[in-house]
Order: sequence, then C-alpha cells, then structure tokens
Amino acid sequence: MSVDRFWERIPLRAMTRVQWESLCDGCGKCCVHKLEDEDTGELLPTNVSCRLLDRRSGQCSDYRNRRAHVPECVRLTPQKLETLDWLPSSCAYLRVQRGQGLPDWHHLVSGDRDAVHAAGASVRGWTISEDDAGPLENHVIETPL
Repeated sequence: MSVDRFWERIPLRAMTRVQWESLCDGCGKCCVHKLEDEDTGELLPTNVSCRLLDRRSGQCSDYRNRRAHVPECVRLTPQKLETLDWLPSSCAYLRVQRGQGLPDWHHLVSGDRDAVHAAGASVRGWTISEDDAGPLENHVIETPL
C-alpha cells in the first residue's frame, strides 16, 4: 500500500482541513470526561464518554453539529495543542507535533480504521455514556488515558 505520508513533510499549521481531520485516529480518548482534583490540579480520567461519542467506532456521532449539543466541546487546532494538558500521549496530533510519527495501528499507516481498536488503543469496550453514568466521581479510573 502506497501512502502519502503528508504528516512527515507538512507542518500541522500548514495542513489543509482535510489533512488535519484525517490525523484523528478515532481512539475516542479526548471524548472521555476527566475530573480535576481541586487540591492538586491533577486530571483524573474516568470511564465516562461524551453522549455524542459512538463508543464502537470512536467517532463523534454528530461531529459537524457537536458544539450545538455539547457547547464545551473543544475544537482541536495546532495552537490549542500547545496548551491542552488532557490529550492522551498516544494522540496522533501530539505525536506529529512532537516528531514521534504515527504508530503502526494508525489508519493512515495501516489502512484500517479498526486497527486502533484491535491494538487496544481506543475507548472501545470500556466506557459508558454520560447519559447512563451518574456522578463522575464514581467513575474515576486508575489507568491514565
């Protein structure tokens, strides 16, 4: 399979919207709620996902209109990558920004959108929707995202 490895030659800030959006690996980890410890400022991951996350595909079920349903949803940009402290270290955007490249399971490398799930690098199988969760404090997990 011949792949245009554009992420290796085009800086994030110079990517087209299509290129930028294609970097998302579909892990769904950015759509999992985190709590902030009031005393330490530490972010605590939970197993609770945004109501719009399709927990099977790892994709937003209404990406185009997500902000209408979830006003606090953050639109990732190259500028915001420098200030957000809650993205997982496996995030393709962060990996490219840091010069780490994409993992073998990334769909742009493997050609398979399900490879992220097969590699265990997504939220598939271990999250619940915020609509069913109840208090987030009851859903803090030990394993970092």
